[in-house]
Amino acid sequence: MPELSRDEVRHLADLARIDLSDAELDHLAPQLNVILESVASIQGVAGDDVVPTSHPIPMTNVFRDDVVVPGLTPAQALSGAPEREDDKFSVPRILGDEQ
Repeated sequence: MPELSRDEVRHLADLARIDLSDAELDHLAPQLNVILESVASIQGVAGDDVVPTSHPIPMTNVFRDDVVVPGLTPAQALSGAPEREDDKFSVPRILGDEQ
């Protein structure tokens, strides 16, 4: 596997507009090579029989289809209400007249 040279790392840093000192180049070049080797070793593991995935667990939609179904009529909904007024539930007032 080709390794990144110090000059190639400097060129990449220049393209990314990152100023790197000589000490940083000496430190980063070997680390980038280790990363590249790791990526290459992982790419070698997956063969043609492995399906590419974006998530390790199969994702399925658990929601039901959004289908309109008939609901309760106002008379059915209000059939158990203790008090009603104009096809609405009537509840005790909790705020005073100052509102």
